[in-house]
Amino acid sequence: MARRNVLITGCSSGIGLALAVKMAKDEQKRFKVYATMRNLAKKEPLEEAAGRRLGKTLEIKQLDVCDEQSIRACVNSIPDRRIDVLVSNAGMGLIGPIECQTIDEMKTVMDTNFFGLVRLLKEILPDMKRRKSGHIVIISSVMGIQGILFNDVYAASKFAVEGFCESLAIQALKFKLLSLIEPGPVVTEFERKVFEDGMKMDLSAADQETADMFTNIYLKNYKQIFQSLGQSAEEVAEVTLQQFSIFLFGHLTLDHAAQGPVQPGLEHCQGWGIFNIKYFKKTL
Repeated sequence: MARRNVLITGCSSGIGLALAVKMAKDEQKRFKVYATMRNLAKKEPLEEAAGRRLGKTLEIKQLDVCDEQSIRACVNSIPDRRIDVLVSNAGMGLIGPIECQTIDEMKTVMDTNFFGLVRLLKEILPDMKRRKSGHIVIISSVMGIQGILFNDVYAASKFAVEGFCESLAIQALKFKLLSLIEPGPVVTEFERKVFEDGMKMDLSAADQETADMFTNIYLKNYKQIFQSLGQSAEEVAEVTLQQFSIFLFGHLTLDHAAQGPVQPGLEHCQGWGIFNIKYFKKTL
């Protein structure tokens, strides 16, 4: 069986890193992984995790989802531009009262989480359509189907992703092209940075009640929520590989007793990791 070329974005840490390494270490060596990141200065953790697979079943490339030229250069560097699986994983978070966030900060979130996906698909989807083969896996979030307190802009970016993908579903499913993964809270460097940025936020533009709600309810309970409900990046990587293995190979390749079988389709929501919105309502 010929190796499938897999391009993954956002591989400097978290889900992207875990998935890239899991696929590169596939015992049957079915995948050639092109693990990408915006800043190659952050590649050391991936290199260490890949070990002997580096340069064999895994290559690291630069790709910035906010830069069309960067995307095109990366795709052009792959033999025959052939990408059998695209995993759109790069993203960024933003928490806090909206009156304390700048419009530029909000635009950056939308540019990365939504338009970054659009740029990738504009470059890669036409090739898959012409070949009538390929699969696209989009790492969305449960916040694309359920908004959460003080995650207004991040949730909006993921709602945009969900609507975009549902609109693409008819043509995408004709080619069996699209899977949407919707994790709940995942304990990664991504979440740590979001929390740290929230702790440093200037709340002077917010009224006292809102500032207290953010500091003494949301941030105070943030770590507890992730400790009790959080999934690991490896767990999400396993489910992601299960999902598109159905389309590539016609069967599941991994088992996970905690999850049960993964069903093929447009969406796969990790119900066991979903934020409980009723919890927030009760605390208010």
